[in-house]
Amino acid sequence: MGEHFFAESFDRGTLDSWVLSKAKKEDIDEDIAKYDGKWEVEDMKDSKLPGDKGLVLKSRAKHHAISAQLLRPFIFDTKPLIVQYEVNFQQGIDCGGAYVKLLSQTPDLNLDEFVDKTPYTIMFGPDKCGEDYKLHFIFRHKNPKTGEYEEKHAKKPDSDLRTYYTDKKTHLYTLVVNPDNSFEVLVDQTVVNSGNLLTDMTPPINPAAEIEDPDDHKPDDWDERPKIQDPDAVKPEDWDEDAPKQIPDEDAVKPDGWLDDQPEYTSDPDAVKPEDWDEDMDGEWEAPQIPNALCETAPGCGAWQRPMIDNSNYKGKWKAPMIDNPNYQGVWKPRKIANPDFFEDLHPFRMTPFNAVGLELWSMSSDIFFDNFFITNERHTAERWANDGWGLKKAAEGAAEPGLVNQMMTAADERPWLWVVYVLTVAVPLILIIVFFCTGKAVAPAAADYKKTDEPQPDVKEEEEEKAEEDQDSLARSPSVCTVASQMYAKTVSFYLTMRAALPHLGVFHNGLSKS
Repeated sequence: MGEHFFAESFDRGTLDSWVLSKAKKEDIDEDIAKYDGKWEVEDMKDSKLPGDKGLVLKSRAKHHAISAQLLRPFIFDTKPLIVQYEVNFQQGIDCGGAYVKLLSQTPDLNLDEFVDKTPYTIMFGPDKCGEDYKLHFIFRHKNPKTGEYEEKHAKKPDSDLRTYYTDKKTHLYTLVVNPDNSFEVLVDQTVVNSGNLLTDMTPPINPAAEIEDPDDHKPDDWDERPKIQDPDAVKPEDWDEDAPKQIPDEDAVKPDGWLDDQPEYTSDPDAVKPEDWDEDMDGEWEAPQIPNALCETAPGCGAWQRPMIDNSNYKGKWKAPMIDNPNYQGVWKPRKIANPDFFEDLHPFRMTPFNAVGLELWSMSSDIFFDNFFITNERHTAERWANDGWGLKKAAEGAAEPGLVNQMMTAADERPWLWVVYVLTVAVPLILIIVFFCTGKAVAPAAADYKKTDEPQPDVKEEEEEKAEEDQDSLARSPSVCTVASQMYAKTVSFYLTMRAALPHLGVFHNGLSKS
């Protein structure tokens, strides 16, 4: 339904319209040069929509290449380009890509020979290796002066992309490029990156109008020093460069009880020469040194020396003060000249037409699921296609998701420190309840309060005794708030200690505790 150039849902269960590459990669070992990675059309392993098939990358550590022709070439004119498709990393992703290439319309395009060097117009989609999470939007721009192509990369998204690679859910990736040179990258119909082809690509579309003259050289007498030593400065006559930085403290006094005749360390009297000690090979044996026991109770042992203090007369080596350089000419830079390679392309949207879509991938993870490829120039048509495909998957996955408690338990299994958060969330309110209800005491009116007025002081002794008896009867019949709160708190602490003991990695637990 609606205007489109390519639509593939794989619901026929075949690869009839797709072409597997028979080519080999160049400049690599013969053993891994072949594009022999396996592709299958099958249901997702944990599908919530039985019968909803997709294209699955099946092999690990293999080169994969598969492509298909568009219904007709896409020409960049007055309408936008919308590309969208779904990806599910069913086994997670260690290192590998799931991006799509829009193959440029060229006379020699042969899908049987689709390789990494096959010219493309746009490359778009997720890619990950290690902890580097990427969402590519790259297009090849043609230099209008030389005719050469150069890759232009969109700025990195500000959004955190990690979840899309780790949650094992189906995500919808959409690229929108408009005739006014603006672009949007969306995941699950939410914009995660946007910008303009003229200002937000690296390297820039248009080169600088001026460049530094490569033949210009700094003159030998060019002075770049902003400060110089004052040539007229003279060292003061009383400046002593030989004075030491520290001197003995003449006011220091040796502490009473200092043992001048005792060494700090003595030979261990209990040490015995090893039986296999060979004095010819090992030298004369000496008992190991141990701290002198007499020095443990004394202020010190050995020859006493005055402590060192800073020398107030120390000035160090004299240097002439710095002054502004009267000959300073600034930091030298080559002069600017007109850039001989300058051009100005104000319409980079007018890219090379493309007439095929392809997946050329290497992955260390298998079972990457692709589905519902769609290329159009009508945004509302793309949204309708998304709602009829990805929208159903999202609704089915949402209906099958566990409740809040199960989600919390699952999250805590992945991040053990969350148990601390859960426990504290329960324990802190209980502590406040106990403090509030159980630490206050009823205060009877003081006798002095009655003296402030003319009212007679009631004889309340008998009434108080009756009231106390009633309170005791009430407490005997039902537990108090303090009792219930204390019991709940005790159970919470017990739960906390049990969970802490059950955690396999206390290091992770303590890290989480510090975060909490």
